[in-house]
Amino acid sequence: MTVSVKLSAVAEEYFFEEGCYITELSNSDDDAAVSIARARLAPGEATRWHMLRDTGERYVLLQGCGLVEVGDMPPQEVVPGDVVLIPPLTRQRIASVGQTDLIFLAICSPPFTPDVYIDIEGEKDSG
Repeated sequence: MTVSVKLSAVAEEYFFEEGCYITELSNSDDDAAVSIARARLAPGEATRWHMLRDTGERYVLLQGCGLVEVGDMPPQEVVPGDVVLIPPLTRQRIASVGQTDLIFLAICSPPFTPDVYIDIEGEKDSG
């Protein structure tokens, strides 16, 4: 890791195939151990069932109310301040169930790259 200040990139938000809007906050060689993205879901929206190959993920809830489904755990409501730990190759999805956008940080180690994303929406055991 090298000393760095990464300025906000909220204007660079894009829609990712997972079903949410993403803003890459940090995903570069100067901090090669992790990536940090801001994810946003509108009320009533949910991500697709998916998992990440060789990549652990943490959700840090910042705004809104969510319903998260991870692995074999029953669905659980999450609110700002909650942290969800998701090991590699663990099925997951999250829905925005409140009246405002659900906003959370997705912190991945090693850093997220699109090739680690595995869409499992519609598979027999995905939900």
